Amino acid sequence: MKIHQPTTINQQPKYLKLSGLEPLVITPESNFINVGERTNVAGSKMFLRLIKERNFEAALAVARDQVENGAQIIDINMDDGLIDGKEAMVKFLNLVIAEPDISRVPIMIDSSKWEIIEAGLQVVQGKCVVNSISLKEGEAEFIHHAKLIKRYGAAVIVMAFDETGQADNYDRRIEIAKRSYDILVNKVKFAPEDIIFDLNIFPVATGMDEHRKNAIDFIEATRWVRENLPHVSVSGGVSNVSFSFRGNDPVREAMHSVFLYHAIQAGMNMGIVNPSMLEVYDNIPKDLLERVEDVMFDRREDATERLLDFAETVKGSAKESKIDLSWREESLQNRITRALVKGIDEFILEDIEEARQAANKPIEVIEGNLMIGMNVVGDLFGSGKMFLPQVVKSARVMKKAVAYLLPFIEEEKLKNPQITDSKNAGKILMATVKGDVHDIGKNIVGVVLACNNYEIIDLGVMVPPEKIIATAKEENVDAIGLSGLITPSLDEMVFLAKEMQRQNFKVPLLIGGATTSRAHTAVKIDPEYECAVVHINDASRAVTVVGDLLKKETSTSYKENIKQEYDTFRKDFLKRQKVKTYLPISEARKNKFQIDWKTSEIVKPNQLGVHILKVFDLNLLLDYLDWTPFFRSWELHGRYPNILTDKVVGEQASELFKDAQQMLDKIISEKLLEARAVFGIFEANSVNDDIIIQNSEFGIQNFFRTLRQQSQKAKGKPNIALADFIAPKETGIQDYVGCFCVSAGFGTAELAAKYVADHDDYNAIMVKALADRLAEAFAEYLHKEVRTNYWGYASEEILSNEELISEKYKGIRPAPGYPACPDHLEKRTIWEVLNVNENIGVELTDSLAMWPAASVSGYYFANPEARYFGLGKIKEDQIEDFATRKNMNLDEATNWLKTNLAD
Repeated sequence: MKIHQPTTINQQPKYLKLSGLEPLVITPESNFINVGERTNVAGSKMFLRLIKERNFEAALAVARDQVENGAQIIDINMDDGLIDGKEAMVKFLNLVIAEPDISRVPIMIDSSKWEIIEAGLQVVQGKCVVNSISLKEGEAEFIHHAKLIKRYGAAVIVMAFDETGQADNYDRRIEIAKRSYDILVNKVKFAPEDIIFDLNIFPVATGMDEHRKNAIDFIEATRWVRENLPHVSVSGGVSNVSFSFRGNDPVREAMHSVFLYHAIQAGMNMGIVNPSMLEVYDNIPKDLLERVEDVMFDRREDATERLLDFAETVKGSAKESKIDLSWREESLQNRITRALVKGIDEFILEDIEEARQAANKPIEVIEGNLMIGMNVVGDLFGSGKMFLPQVVKSARVMKKAVAYLLPFIEEEKLKNPQITDSKNAGKILMATVKGDVHDIGKNIVGVVLACNNYEIIDLGVMVPPEKIIATAKEENVDAIGLSGLITPSLDEMVFLAKEMQRQNFKVPLLIGGATTSRAHTAVKIDPEYECAVVHINDASRAVTVVGDLLKKETSTSYKENIKQEYDTFRKDFLKRQKVKTYLPISEARKNKFQIDWKTSEIVKPNQLGVHILKVFDLNLLLDYLDWTPFFRSWELHGRYPNILTDKVVGEQASELFKDAQQMLDKIISEKLLEARAVFGIFEANSVNDDIIIQNSEFGIQNFFRTLRQQSQKAKGKPNIALADFIAPKETGIQDYVGCFCVSAGFGTAELAAKYVADHDDYNAIMVKALADRLAEAFAEYLHKEVRTNYWGYASEEILSNEELISEKYKGIRPAPGYPACPDHLEKRTIWEVLNVNENIGVELTDSLAMWPAASVSGYYFANPEARYFGLGKIKEDQIEDFATRKNMNLDEATNWLKTNLAD
């Protein structure tokens, strides 16, 4: 008899997995999990009063506020002698369950009474946490409760408490934790990842010697538990550590932050924390930090006395809204400089008037006071001590000051015609090229240059080359900055460089925008133009590059060096290009992506045809916002929400985020922007690389023309086209495809223009950046509605915003102009099929950019095997084939496709 070895099963990582309506998976990469504490009658007098008065509506608002303010779990406790805890727990949980914006997070059922815990377990949805059980009543009771919790499918918090009492030192903490773990894992067969230890956070600085090691013992016990008891979590009530300093919020906030900072490093990964009672660790004054850490780590005999003495000097709330105006007593120049550095415009006009009164001529205030302040801004920005949003705020103050002075300067000119304008550092023309409508990056660079005394002539968006050149000559500019986001803009830049060369117009070109790159600039643009061409990838480089280009003493050598650098890069780049083998299009089609259409899941849509959404509530999009690209647009790099606590940019990111929230509230409450959408779902089949769509309602047939990968693939790897995800016509199987266009940009240009007119570039840029985020959120929201409702092929889907952003859903929504379908020409077909312009007013420019700019369009594919891919280069035979399918001549097809596949 043949003996077979058992198959080895790969062990999956064991992570604590909780859920409300949305999952919460706590991995080693997860940030600290914040448990909201305000729905606890033992910890919140206000919440206790509301429950006693049976004002459950207001009590729900407390829970909602916690979730909105970042609580990832909410702790609910009804233990009070004057209320029926069991009845209150059940009633409140039932109300919470009916509120999706609250119940999306997991619940922590918190009680010292088992009957209240079990009553909660019987009504709560998802996977909750029980807080808590312990060995206080002995092993039998502990095991009994643990088995019931396991049966209810919950995780559990285990208190460091046994028959002898609470663990109050390091040894007792690890002894009880080890004993509890062994019983739960070995006897109850409780999943170790569902165990959370609360190792007892006790106050420090009480004056009692036995309490001196409370913090360090907890931290070291946490470290031991995480290293020796696999897969568990550690939690605790952080406010306990500062109990001795009730009434002194600045000290308590510092103590919480210091304790958390070190406890998290030791392995504490969740806890009950009031976010408003935390200070940023790096922002704690050094003298206070030293004294707090002396106490936490029991570093000196007099640590408690020193902290108590120091605490007397910092009483009062650290978060009070009292504004420190002591700087208003400083010298005039210091006040103006501070206003510019801090972006404070409240007092700038009175200070500028004082400076004007003291100056011989009003122009001297600009050349003197304001430029001294802006030089400080420039130095701080250049050294990385200021970030882009702060610089844009500085520019707002600067512009308001200059606007105030202009009438006085004009009046002075009338009196003294010989007066010349203030000398600036140079004159720069900025423009988004023909056919392109995106200008956030261009505007930011313009603001940064203006802050450094460059005169900016901004021609706006969709500027034809003849206008750029004519204006540049007329204004005698020192440099031209070109911006573009879509791929056809790259070709426009090449054309402009050729035209400037033809006209022998030698002005340096600055190249920037999302689709631009150093490679494209060096390989495609630089060879066409004898003068300097420089790619600028972020605003911080703009000042240095422009300064080097325009400095008389160094500009010649700098331009020569740039030319040589780009020439070397170009040669190396072309050498590095791998010679790839490409298949004829006929061979690539034979190696198409194969789907077994007999077994493939095809769901007939619930609602075929075209649908229009014109009156749309922007509030519905808030849960779908992806904030990471928002920060990137301001050149603050990092993932949200981690960026808010980043050691380098966290403070500025938090301030920017606060401003964004305020602007978002204003936009929504005052209905300043309008969102619209049109989408359709149609019967479809594929023929080779074409998708034939049939609108049965109107008997109209259209074609989506897709392109196929042609590079030689490794064995078993297909050459994919989007058409492969639609059932071929010859199968006789009816399939379906969708397309859409959404916009949140109606009103953006007008609103931004009002801010610009008020010399407020900061909010003008903010409006455009938020409109872009809302448009992307709208596309995400609509795709979900299509999947779960209109089409219905994923009707049971429940995903968090993070999972939506990570595209964990079934199906794809590729967009023309992106890697799988880089041909922008296909937008015209979408516009024709959906009648986009007439239905919702979104237009296509000559280069097929969408206007308003905050718009998104694309396709809907539902097949479970549909995936995103990059097309790569294509060969001449596919261009010829494509031209035939599109009823275009070969030159037109070649021009468009080579432009769109430029990189």
